[in-house]
Amino acid sequence: MADLENTLYLEVPAGRVVIELRPDLAPNHVAQIKRLVREGFYDGIPFHRVIDGFMVQTGCPRGDGTGGSGSKLKAEFSKEKHVRGICSMARSADPNSADSQFFIMLANSSHLDNQYTVWGNTVSGMEFIDAIKKGSAARNGSVTDPDKIVSFKVAADVEAA
Repeated sequence: MADLENTLYLEVPAGRVVIELRPDLAPNHVAQIKRLVREGFYDGIPFHRVIDGFMVQTGCPRGDGTGGSGSKLKAEFSKEKHVRGICSMARSADPNSADSQFFIMLANSSHLDNQYTVWGNTVSGMEFIDAIKKGSAARNGSVTDPDKIVSFKVAADVEAA
């Protein structure tokens, strides 16, 4: 049985994605993601940067990659590899600038290892992540009329309802 308190249900236009949280790797990032999910912060937020064969990025309330929740986190880098399905925090050049933006890996990308905080892993629904509208390679993955997060919930809150 999955640990429902450390499982997220990410509803995207194509279906439900199940993400297993990794508090063992990044306890502070997991706590922040869960807090924002429970506040409804992510609901309706676009996948503003999607690069085919690389990753999908979301979590910016402005929808352009420049915004966040206002709570920056200290990096929690680990030895966990950036492979397909991994959920990791986006950040600026400052390693301690992760906030609410995150990305889900579409493919293995070892050049990200040890530089971004891994906080979760997709356990089902990657086909729905693959279906998210891709951005323009010429514009660094920027998406015109992007797909949006339908809803994001902590499984324990859904299953208890």
